[in-house]
Formats: sequence, structure tokens, C-alpha cells
Amino acid sequence: MSLLSPAFDASGLRDYAYDWAVVDVETSGLVARRDRVLSLAVVILGPDGERTDEFSTFLDPGCDPGPVHVHGLTSERLRGAPVFDQVAPRIAAMLRDRVLVAHNAQFDYDFLAHEFARAGAALPVARRLCTLALNRRVDPPTEDLRLSTLAAHYGVPQVRAHDALDDTRVLAGVLRASLREAARLELPLPFVSCPPRQDPRFAPRTPKTPCAYRNPGRPEPGGPLVQGMKVAITGETLTPRAELERQAVEAGLNVMASVSRHTSALVTNDASSGSGKARRALAEGVPVLDESTFVRLLGDVRTGTPHERTRGAEAAIPSPATSPAPTGTSQPVQEPTPPAVALPGPVSSAPSTPPCPARPAAQDPPLSGRRVLVLGGTHPDAVAARGRIVELGGAAAINLSSSVTDVVLLEGGGRDRRMKRITALAFPTHEAAWLDAPVITPLDRQGGGPAAPRVLPRGGVIDLPQQSGSAAVPWTVTAAWAQQTSCEIDVVAFVVDEDEQVCFDEDFVFYGAPENPGGTVRLHSDGPTEQTIGVDLAALPPSARKVVVAAAIDGSPTFGDVGAIHISSGPGPSAAPLVQATLDAATTERTLLLAELYRRGPLWRLRTVGQGYDQGLGALARGYGVDVAG
Repeated sequence: MSLLSPAFDASGLRDYAYDWAVVDVETSGLVARRDRVLSLAVVILGPDGERTDEFSTFLDPGCDPGPVHVHGLTSERLRGAPVFDQVAPRIAAMLRDRVLVAHNAQFDYDFLAHEFARAGAALPVARRLCTLALNRRVDPPTEDLRLSTLAAHYGVPQVRAHDALDDTRVLAGVLRASLREAARLELPLPFVSCPPRQDPRFAPRTPKTPCAYRNPGRPEPGGPLVQGMKVAITGETLTPRAELERQAVEAGLNVMASVSRHTSALVTNDASSGSGKARRALAEGVPVLDESTFVRLLGDVRTGTPHERTRGAEAAIPSPATSPAPTGTSQPVQEPTPPAVALPGPVSSAPSTPPCPARPAAQDPPLSGRRVLVLGGTHPDAVAARGRIVELGGAAAINLSSSVTDVVLLEGGGRDRRMKRITALAFPTHEAAWLDAPVITPLDRQGGGPAAPRVLPRGGVIDLPQQSGSAAVPWTVTAAWAQQTSCEIDVVAFVVDEDEQVCFDEDFVFYGAPENPGGTVRLHSDGPTEQTIGVDLAALPPSARKVVVAAAIDGSPTFGDVGAIHISSGPGPSAAPLVQATLDAATTERTLLLAELYRRGPLWRLRTVGQGYDQGLGALARGYGVDVAG
């Protein structure tokens, strides 16, 4: 089957014609650095979409195969299969000089990277394409973006789900159809560059056990240590550092790798050493203990206050398709936005445009269910137009996709490079005055699609649906921005406690550390203009009270240059999002708080934030107790 179609000029498809290696893996679990590949399949497609080669095999993982009820691969079926080292050369030859393609590609890519690292080899992939991310851009009228759903939508037959070879053949068909849709809309492909995977993040790591006690603050002068106190160690010690940390952890202290205003004590034999920790302790007034005093105090650490485990708060989130939320659990709630994180130096004020008030659920706003793209105008004019769209019950789009129902042209909008395609596809266009009293024309192409996600204003809050018996599903927050954006934007997450501080440095998840040691929070790079934070709410420890999701610009540009950031949130990467919001009032800011997932009684809630800061990522991280330079 060819990518070429009579409906398209072949010369216009050159941006979509590559050598592809379509991959699917079945695994013993979900954590690539811990779990193993049980089976894999690769289908090779040429630039014309024709299949030229394929390969599949079971693998002996050397461990328990995990959820057999999902993949059907028992130890007996895998007995006698080759180990990964034996097939690595064949797989490497098929992947080399091709674009790796997978559905939720970072999952398959990370598992392959770890398997190649265990085999003492590098994964020969320079870039990858995620068909899930591609279809988020295309935005077809489907209930969700699961592989089976997309296969049905695109007319690709599926024979055996969770069979690696059949899934790969199905994915090849979905890729062909998705590329044709991308060409129709003239969408850029969301390629992700893949650096060499022989770095420390692929070495096995032992998760740090979260401290079970709340931070009681700093010790009184000459007083005892109390369980839960945050301590940091710097400089040379007579006792080996690892042993000293082990004793402190066993005593119930929280050993940190950096110093913040919430640090209880710094342990050092040379307070004048000038180390980063010593300088920060001096600036913050953190008590300093020498090693001998610290060891003596370890012999009589007082009992601390355990973190409270809220009943039901750790419940996982189900897929709406298999476990509908109880009535009323996903109604929006308006709460005051909490105080901003304290940052050093001047902080820009919150966007001056107040958050739109929540509309009563009984009303039917005129733009309800519509997705409106704004082109042209100055940044303030575009912000005001998108705010008006949300006020009228619509969703403000930032990129062209098949779900766009209307286009509003501000001054200069007719010169946007996308207008040629918008005109060719007959998208309804309107002048700015249309937003004063929109006249709605029913659109035939709206039929058959999923229910539109709930649109939240800045500061809006919604209860997340609770688990009702099925397996845990990570909750996701996806951020996307204009596809013509030239600067680098990094999405990050902080897992914080009652003091709005990370419990340990590894609970800062970013591009350099895309997964915390417990595997409860992960960063997924879905493309150059889209990144996702996945949170396993069921596995977060009681000390984790909130997960803060933010975006930061690398370099001198500001969010006024970037424009709007669109966020969507839902149960799992392939499920239909439950909510969406467009945050675009930032101007001079270089960091932007996007959303918070936080505990409230037995529930988890999501709040859209939209608070910006002029400082960079380093200052934001220090506000949450992480020294990114240390």
C-alpha cells in the first residue's frame, strides 16, 4: 500500500516520505530501567509506504513475565526463546538510518535503549516519530487515540491485539493514513531527536525511600534532631559519606542533596569552605553542625510526625471507557489561586486579564463544542480574542487540525502561511467582530467525534474521577504550543510536600532527568512542540501533596514571543482528555506554571494556573527547594 493518493500531488508529499522502522514491544512491566522486553516486532516501510521487510521474535527476559492477562506471554511460551543480546545485531541493522515509529514512541524507545545498554551496545536511532503525538496534531474525530480506535477509524484491520507483529502491521497502516492526513492539513511531523543512549540515566538506580515524617523545621540551639528534619552534607567527612547518609536515613531524617530555606541543618567539617551548600546555608541562616556533633545527635533522634495518608487520595484514575466517573466527580470548582512560589528577585505580576468566571452548567454557551483558531493581531489582541472564545464556551486552538471548526482573522491574519490550506479545505473564517455575537452554522464534519473536553479558565479547578477497581492508569498533563515556534521550551514537574518543597532532588523531573527514581512521575517528549507529564497518582507516597507542572524557555525569548500554551489532561496518553485550557496572557515571563495536581481530602484535583515569572528555570527550581546548579 502506497502513501501516494490520487487526491494529492506527489511533489507535496516529499516532507512526509522517509525510511521508517515501525516497532512494537511487549514488556514485563511499565518501567524501562527495571522491566524487560518479552517480544518485539519491526516492520520496515520505504518512503512510498511499501513494506520491504519485517521481523518478530519472543525473548527470554530472565525474569517473571509480569501481567500475563494483558500480553498472554507465559514463562512456558517464552522458554527457549533467544535473549536480547542474540537478536540485537539484527534489530540494530533494521533500525539504523531509519526513523523509529511507535505508538507512544517514548515507551518503546526507552525499553529498546535499556535493552541495548544491557547488551553493551548503543541504540542506533537518531530520531523517532510517535503516531500518538502525530494524531494529536491531526486530531481525528475519534473517541480516543488508542491504536485499536485509530485502526478502526482509518480502516486498518486488527487481528490479534497485544501481538507484537500484528500490532506493528496495524501501526504501519495507521502511520500511512496519518501521514496522508498530515499532508492534507500541511502539518509538520513531530520528530523527536534521539541522543546517544549510553548516559547515566540508563544505569539501574535504586529508588530513594521517601521520608515518612513531616519536616518539623530547624533544631533549637543545642537541642535534639527530630525525625523528618531535612539535612544536607558537604565537604570531606571522616565517616564515609554513604555510611553517614545511611545512618541518618535509618534514624528517620530526610537527607537532601541541596540546601534551601527549608533545610533543617547542614553537616560540614569546614563551614568556610565556600561550597555552594555552605554559601546557601549562610544566606538562609541554616544551622551548621560538624560531623562529630551530628553523629552524637544521631544517637537520640526524637520521634517525628508521620505524613498523613488520606483515605482514598492515592486511588488511581481509570479510563473513562472502562470505568465511568461517578456522577458529579468532574464538575469544575472555583478556588482562590494559592500564593505564588517565593522566588528571589523581582517577579512579574500575574497576567492582568482576570480568569474567566465559570458558567453555570445548565447554560448552553454559543461556542460550546467548537474549536476556534485565531490568526494575526498583536499579542494582546490575540489574548483578548482567545479569552472571549473561552468566555463563550469554546476552545481556543493554537494550531490547525481537523478538529478546528472556525477561524477568526485579526489584523494581518490573512497573511498567515496557513491561510492557503484553510481556504483550500473550506474552514469557516470570520472577522474579529464575529466574537461579539457569533452566528453559528452547524458543521457536518463535527458528527461522530468524541465529547469535547471541558474548557477550564485560568485558575479553574476540577475534581478528578476516582478509581473503581481496575488497574492504575497514569494521569497525564500535555502541553503544546505553536508549531512554528523556534525557541526551545522545556516542560518540567516538581513533586512537593506540605511546605511546597520537593522531598528530595530527584523529585524534580526535567529533560535531564525525565523520570523520578520511583517511576511515579515521567516526562514524555512527544515532539518539538508538545511534551507530557505522566503521574502515577496511585503510587505517590503520602509525603507527595502536589505535583506542579511548569514550562520554561531556554534562552532569551519570552512567552510573549511564544504565545499561547495549550494544556490538556486525562487518564493515560491515549485516552480522550477530560479537560483543556489555553494559557496565553504571559508577556515578559520566561517560566510559566501550567497546572497543579493536588490532594484535597479523598480526591485529587487539577488546577490550571497560568502564573508567569521573569526568571529562568534555575530560579523556579530553587523556589521549590532544588539547586539545579548543584
